[in-house]
Amino acid sequence: MIEKSTGAHVTPADAELIGPDRTLLIVDDDGPFLRRLARAMEARGFTVEIAESVAEGIAKAKTQPPKHAVIDLRLGDGSGLDVIEAIRGRRDDTRMIVLTGYGNIATAVNAVKLGALDYLAKPADADEIFAALVRRQGERVELPENPMSADRVRWEHIQRVYEMCERNVSETARRLNMHRRTLQRILAKRAPK
Repeated sequence: MIEKSTGAHVTPADAELIGPDRTLLIVDDDGPFLRRLARAMEARGFTVEIAESVAEGIAKAKTQPPKHAVIDLRLGDGSGLDVIEAIRGRRDDTRMIVLTGYGNIATAVNAVKLGALDYLAKPADADEIFAALVRRQGERVELPENPMSADRVRWEHIQRVYEMCERNVSETARRLNMHRRTLQRILAKRAPK
């Protein structure tokens, strides 16, 4: 679902939006998605580096900190928040977007506190990601047409409490007055629509 637009040539408008430093680091453990997104971003004018793990993302961030970054939150070897911290430790002007299939408000807040500009839930297409990367400060984001469902609101609340308890399942279950196994099943599932 990445390649929504077919523009293969960099337009002057895109080049101007990106700016003189076109470096982009994409960190995602979904290989096919990662490569499609990399091709789409190269077509829009970025100079793309890819990483499929937290360790690889941190190594590339330390070697050459990028001006732009798209980072998946949940990776096979840890949290994308660690990559955000590594980039922010080397470069404070990087425009970072957190991209995840497990969207929740608590982790979005953490990502923004660490320096991410935006938080997009998968599936996101290349146009949405590009727009988030080049959005100017103060520019308003369009409101979603459909508000969250009641199931989604419940899920968001559980995630917020889970983050407040520093990802301690037992403490979260106690605070929510919920059985620990029930909570583990909820946490293992993707976010409801």
